[in-house]
Amino acid sequence: MTPTPIILDCDPGHDDAIALLLAVASPEIELVGVTTVSGNQTVDKTTVNALKVLELAGRSDIPVYAGADKPFLRERDVAAHVHGESGLDGPDLPEPSRQAESQHAVDYLAEEIRRRNGKITLVPTGPLTNVGLLLSLHPDARPVRIILMGGSIGEGNRTPAAEFNIWADPEAAERVFKEHLDTTMVGLDVTHRALIKDAHTERMRGAGKVGRMVAELMDFYARFHKSRYPDLDGSPMHDPVCVAHLIDPTLMEVRDAFIEVDCSAGPSWGRTNVDWRGREHFGAPNAKVGLDIDGERFAELIVERITSLG
Repeated sequence: MTPTPIILDCDPGHDDAIALLLAVASPEIELVGVTTVSGNQTVDKTTVNALKVLELAGRSDIPVYAGADKPFLRERDVAAHVHGESGLDGPDLPEPSRQAESQHAVDYLAEEIRRRNGKITLVPTGPLTNVGLLLSLHPDARPVRIILMGGSIGEGNRTPAAEFNIWADPEAAERVFKEHLDTTMVGLDVTHRALIKDAHTERMRGAGKVGRMVAELMDFYARFHKSRYPDLDGSPMHDPVCVAHLIDPTLMEVRDAFIEVDCSAGPSWGRTNVDWRGREHFGAPNAKVGLDIDGERFAELIVERITSLG
């Protein structure tokens, strides 16, 4: 089987780091490049974190491009309360031996998409600022598919209404959904059922330096989730679900949907209003939305692939 070429647009971030590792550990995926954005931390920190994770995995050949350092219109807000001041608090990762490429992430995305005649999948796992800029500044550079982590049909996590990635830059997210590309939204309804439990963490801890690093990431990341979501029996692995969906599409139930982002200044800003039932007065489907996931098979995939990196 020919691997699916992807660019991972991310803001590492504990779960972004695991998404990166899942991609490089999976023969079904060709990670062509990595672009970074402000989100879980400022873009200078998320870029360094991406370089650190790739170097740890022995994949310093994969180029990294820094992107947008702030949202379209909103004030920048980061998730240090979840991911720490570095964005990857927990393990003591050495500084990377290389720097990011000099080209801006948005220009790289446009160039790579054109070079491949659109035959590449974008996997955004942070705020959609880079992708929104791409579609605005380079309207001819249209990827064949977008699988993004963000949004929710139900409860949010940054506010009761909104998930963090969409809340952080709702205008960029609305720009993406309005394009009517082949877009799949992987939201909290799915990722809060894609849990890594303490037993999974311990299995990875004994699997070489990569497994140990992931376990130490999970130790830190789990503290927040055990406090905020004591009803969950584990920590949600938001971003790796996007990569897992490419590896095994049977893991997640997906439906066509109409998705609109609340770009108001009120308490619902960043909410994804999702209609997957074909209600009257809503638009025709402009995306797909994840509804459910086989959490046990997903967790086993994470453990299997991470431990394979040694």
